[in-house]
Order: sequence, then structure tokens, then C-alpha cells
Amino acid sequence: MSKSRVTIGYVFKTIIWPRRKYVFIGLILIVISRLANLVLPYASKILIDDIIPEGDMNELKTLLVIVVSAVVVQAITSFSLTRILSVEAQHLIAQLRAKVQRHIIQLPIRFFDNTKTGELVSRIMTDVEGVRNLVGTGLVQLVGGILTSIISLVLLISISPMMTLYVLVPVAIFGFISLKAFGYIRPLFRERGKINAEVTGRLTETLGGVRVIKGFNAEAQEIKTFEDGVERLFENVKKSLTSTSLVTSSATFLLGLASTGIMGIGGYMIMEGNLTFGEFLSFTLYLGFMIAPIVQMSNIGSQLTEAFAGLDRTEEIMNMPLEDDGSERNTRLNGIHGDVKFDQVSFAYEEGKNVVKEVSFSAPAGSVTALVGTSGSGKTTIAGLAASFLTPGHGTVTIDGLDLSQVTLQSFRSQLGVVLQDDFLFEGTIRENILFPRPQATEELLLAAVNAAHVNEFTDRFDEGLDTLIGERGVKLSGGQRQRIAIARAILADPKILILDEATSNLDTESETFIQASLKELMKGRTTFVIAHRLSTIRQADQILVVENGQIVESGKHDELIAKEGRYYQLYTYQARI
Repeated sequence: MSKSRVTIGYVFKTIIWPRRKYVFIGLILIVISRLANLVLPYASKILIDDIIPEGDMNELKTLLVIVVSAVVVQAITSFSLTRILSVEAQHLIAQLRAKVQRHIIQLPIRFFDNTKTGELVSRIMTDVEGVRNLVGTGLVQLVGGILTSIISLVLLISISPMMTLYVLVPVAIFGFISLKAFGYIRPLFRERGKINAEVTGRLTETLGGVRVIKGFNAEAQEIKTFEDGVERLFENVKKSLTSTSLVTSSATFLLGLASTGIMGIGGYMIMEGNLTFGEFLSFTLYLGFMIAPIVQMSNIGSQLTEAFAGLDRTEEIMNMPLEDDGSERNTRLNGIHGDVKFDQVSFAYEEGKNVVKEVSFSAPAGSVTALVGTSGSGKTTIAGLAASFLTPGHGTVTIDGLDLSQVTLQSFRSQLGVVLQDDFLFEGTIRENILFPRPQATEELLLAAVNAAHVNEFTDRFDEGLDTLIGERGVKLSGGQRQRIAIARAILADPKILILDEATSNLDTESETFIQASLKELMKGRTTFVIAHRLSTIRQADQILVVENGQIVESGKHDELIAKEGRYYQLYTYQARI
């Protein structure tokens, strides 16, 4: 997986600039809020140096009105700031999640084979959350803090250049420490995202496989695995907290020294008559306004560092090439006849280790091609190549004479139907699962598919019928019932190309008899590839391909292959004895 590092320029161009209106309004509000915030120190000086000594009640009332007005302005701007920017930040998070999910779901099948589901959930839901600090109040508070510090610095210099110079030394040291700390923290946040994704992935697997865990009394080892993961996460958090604490503690220490020095210098200047009490109080308050944003910046800086780390990981996955990005696949199928041909096709999951080796055969339109062989022989890979889930490393797979690797996936897969051995059902109702490939199908078409796959045999016994909730992955149904729903789904899709991965493997004898009849109707006029484990189910296939070590070692009809007494004969007679 390629590494990427998001830059400030990239963030400005892709995230901040498109939302410049909100950011600009936020900056105006933060400027107004900070300026209103500076009214109190100046009012304190006027109160002590002018109003109290002169006993001017009218001026006191005027001053109080000004201070209250400043407080009201701060409250209004603070509310508006949060309302505008925080809402837009959450909107951005929602958009980014949708964008990342859209990209991930269009990645090649091979990517999902090598990545945990829980990890992908973390990449989509968690990694993008940090951007709220880029568009939200974090960024404008950083800008506002810098602005407040600069204005306060100017005012401090106007009151006492010497005391200001003394303050700037520890502030500069603090700034240097902060920059070093945040440079160290960003890789920690990247690593935290990775660890969090791994832990989430394992937890998702654990919860999904809880029956297997309990069946093998393996709760203890799964608990230990999860505990090890959260311990790694804790160690990462501890390191980042240590770095952040170093910054905060440095601020407390260095700025505490500055405050102590100011007390001494200010006291001396007051005793010498070079500074009034009001000026000293005003200086102290302005100093607080200059220092507070700097200390706050350590927290905001940590948030922004976390945001950049999350964007690093998001950009990393967004840079992965799509399964069909339009650059190579530009031939669109408006309709297909269904002739499929493999010409010297080879494929490897790992470089130099071909699992399919120079396979050549033709599957005419409407024919049934059965793939048989031992486990790991390459049957599923050949079917995956026919379904365009995989792209050949060498050779070509053609559909009606067109190179399948050049055909747009949407136009081809709209003509494709699959029924897998362990087919996936979505949480919801039986009706929703059957309608999945054609949500707008009529009730007549739905019921035809239900009857053809004999789904009604068991749904008629349910109180809710087709509207029965089946639980996650169809956990409330038997294997045979799930398989029949998957077959009904394929029937409703009405594909031209059909991939059947031992579609009757989970059925009892009675159900299998019904389904075999349904499949026979389903396969009429469709180019069908059947991955067969039980050889008794493919005796009527137009051609049987015997696959061993990624190569076709025999081909022909059932009776022809039996007569040869070769590899197919061995497999068939072995199963017959069993």
C-alpha cells in the first residue's frame, strides 16, 4: 500500500478553499469576538487610573455599558461561530465518508480479499473525523488566537517594551518545543489510525464468528487477542499524551517564569513611578490574552495534527486505482449474445505464482460449462475471470469477441448473475434480499422468482411471509433456505451470464430436487459456468472442464469423460463410492 502525506497546500485547495465562504464568515466572527475580548483590559486601566480617582459616576456607567456590550458581542459571535462552522464541519465529514465509501466499493475484488472488513469500516468512519478541526472552530480559533496574540503584543509594547521583551524569550522557547513535539506526534496519529483499524477489524470478525468461537470454546484466546490490540492502542495514546503533556507543561513552566518576572519588573517600575497601577493591571490582562491563545494552540495544534494524520490515511486509500476508472475499459455493451472464450489465459495472485496457466476454451452462448477438480485447483479463479472479478495477467477473456478487460464493468455486470456456495444475504427481509438486483421489479416478477426457487415452500410457513426479517447475513434461516433466496435473487436478475458455485451444496435431497429443476429453467438461454464439487449435479453439462494445478487436463461431456477413464473418471467413481 503506497504511502502519502497530505500537505497544507493540498488541504487548503481541496478542503478549505471550497468552503471559503464559511471560513471567511468564521474569521470575521472570530476577529469581532477577539476584539470585543480586548475591551476588558483597557476598561480596567480606565477604571483604575481615571474614573475611580476622579469619582466620575457617569463615566463609570458608560464604561459598564461598553463592557456589557462587549460581553454580549462575545456571546453572540461565539454561538454563531459554533453554529456555522461546526455544522459545516459535520457536513464535510458526511461528504468525505460518502466519498471514501464510494471509492472503496469500486476497488478491485483483490483489494477486499487482502483487507479486513472492520479495517475498512474504520477507514470510512473514523479517519475523516479529524477534518472537523480544519473547517470547524479549530482552524479559526488558531487564526483568532494568532490575531489576538499579535494585537496583545502591540498593546504590551505600547505599555512597556522592556517587560514585553522579557516575555517574548520564554514564548519563543515554547514555540520551538511545540513545533518539535507536533512533528513527533503526527506519525503517532497515523500509527494510531492503523492500529485502531486492525483492532476494529478483528473485533468485527470476532463478533461475526461468535458461533465458531463458542463452538470451539475459544473465548479466552479471542479476549486475549482483543486485549493485546487495545494495549497497543493504549501505548500509542500514551506516547501522544506524553508529548502533548510536555508541550502543556512547558507552557506552564515558561509562562509561569514570565509572569513571575513581570511581577518583579512591574513592581519595580511602579515604585519608581514609571508605571501606573492601571497600566500594570492592563499589561497583566493583555499578557493573559496573548499567552492564553498560545497555550490553547498546543491543544488546537494536536487536533490539527490528528486531522492531517487521518487525511494522510484517507488520501492513501483514495489514491488506489479503481477497478474501472474509465481509462482502459471504454467499450460499452448494450446487449450481449453470450459467447465467452478464454485464450491462453494465465493469472497470479502473487507475482510469479500462476494459479491459472494458459487456459483456453470456448463457452458458446446458452451453453453450460462445468468446472471440476480438487480444492485449490483453480476452478473459482477461472469463474472469477469469467465474471470479470479478476483480470488476466496474460491472454484474453472475450465476450462476443470483445476483450472483457476493455468492456465497462457496469455494462457487463448488468448482464451477470452469481449464486455462490456461501452466498451473502443482507440484514432485512426476504423480499428485500430477492429484490436486491432489481429493486423496482413488479410483484409478478418477484413471485415468479420465489416460486421458481421454491422459496415459497418455507416462507408460507412464516407469519410475515416474504416480509420476515432474516437477521445479519440471514442468520435466522437454514443454509438451504439462504441458498434458495440467493437462487431466487439470480432468477429475478435475469442475466445472460450465470456463475453457479455449487448452488445446491447446502440443500437437503428433497430441496435439491426442486432446485435442480429450477436451475434447469434458469440456465436456459444463458451462458452458465458451474463450479461443481458434487459431480452428480453436472451430468447434463454441455462441457465439463477438469482443472488440476491451474490447467485444463480433460474436457468433454460426462459420458465421454467416463469412457476415457481418466482424471474425471477417478473423481466421479471416488465420489460414487463415498
